[in-house]
Amino acid sequence: MKKISFVIPCYNSSKTIESVVNEIVTTVNKRDDEYEIILVNDCSTDDVWNVIKKLRKDNRRIKGICFAKNFGQHSALMAGYNKASGDIVVSLDDDGQTPADEVYSLIDKLNEGYDVVYASYDHKQHSSARNLGTKLNNMMCEKLLGKPKGLTITSYFVAKRFVIDEIKKYSNSYAYVPGLVLRTTNSIASVPVNHRAREEGKSGYSFAKLIALWMNGFTAFSVKPLRISTFIGMMTAVIG
Repeated sequence: MKKISFVIPCYNSSKTIESVVNEIVTTVNKRDDEYEIILVNDCSTDDVWNVIKKLRKDNRRIKGICFAKNFGQHSALMAGYNKASGDIVVSLDDDGQTPADEVYSLIDKLNEGYDVVYASYDHKQHSSARNLGTKLNNMMCEKLLGKPKGLTITSYFVAKRFVIDEIKKYSNSYAYVPGLVLRTTNSIASVPVNHRAREEGKSGYSFAKLIALWMNGFTAFSVKPLRISTFIGMMTAVIG
């Protein structure tokens, strides 16, 4: 029996996180696997930390981390990874859009010999701007980070223990989890799952925040932006 760790960054999700946790518990109990759920409060402005404390009180397998400042989704994931003890680590969202009841579709694919398995969506229930941002992100991941063509990077994925251990070694600012995954292994697959419509609230990511996140990630994990800027500088000097 393998232990499964679920890591969930939480931001303004007081009305959704309990249903996400309940869905995880129901799904895992069907296979009688050992599990833990790590909920990271990214300095939410709502009552989510009190909800997390209540969930912890009701279920000893739930752990809570509370940030004193908003550091962003990827920093919250890193904090959760440092507390995770499972053989398999699952990353998913707090809003219920990533279907926790389909987690074994990803885990079963992982057990075929892959190191990381991402969820892919035929129809994403995001805004047009967010979907455009996702397409740009995947394109830039291919060009700058060496992402395999056809693989879609999403926030819902499962990874083996050694991958998470390698990710945890990153100690610099601006952690970018897809970059850390692609730096660790090429044995990556994807599985189609259903992407649900958001029931409550709105995404914490604006288009500007997504662009800032990706620029930090790409400049931290690829030398190509440096080479491009160097080339432009040299050409400008020659022209001058």
